[in-house]
Amino acid sequence: MTLSLNIRQIVKVLFFVFSVSLAVAQQKPQQTNDFWDHVRFGGGIGLSFGDAYFSGTVAPSAIYQFDSNFALGLGFNATFNKQKNAYKSTILGGSVLGLFNVINELQLSTEFENLHVNRRYDINLNLERDTYWVPALFFGAGYRSGNITFGVRYDVLYDKSKSIYADAWAPFFRVYF
Repeated sequence: MTLSLNIRQIVKVLFFVFSVSLAVAQQKPQQTNDFWDHVRFGGGIGLSFGDAYFSGTVAPSAIYQFDSNFALGLGFNATFNKQKNAYKSTILGGSVLGLFNVINELQLSTEFENLHVNRRYDINLNLERDTYWVPALFFGAGYRSGNITFGVRYDVLYDKSKSIYADAWAPFFRVYF
């Protein structure tokens, strides 16, 4: 008899706990996975062509906006250059980007980029190859208006003999949606 009374009490307690937890769960707002609400996409595209010359770049990126002041992201870079009978290169790599909005209009950035460069020079048909990795560490500042930021950045690891950029200083234009 005491055994059946204990089972009844256990069932009643379990039923009570289940009912209370169900009621509390209905009162709490449903939390959704808002990760994608904080992800913004952007990047760059570039085309350049002239007399027997072509250059094309695709550089998509995505950032995670932690709050209105701070974001971190990843980028990818693919560039192809060709000067007929002289030069050809393929550049692939990626980057890690950090953005900090000091005030709404002023954005500071830091970006580490690592690119694999594969160049081929056609000097008198003696096809000379040059393949290497080149790192870059940029610190930048820009003016921000809405989703658009433009400014200048400086590569503290700049190596004139290996960098794909003409100078350590480079202007930038960013758009994230």
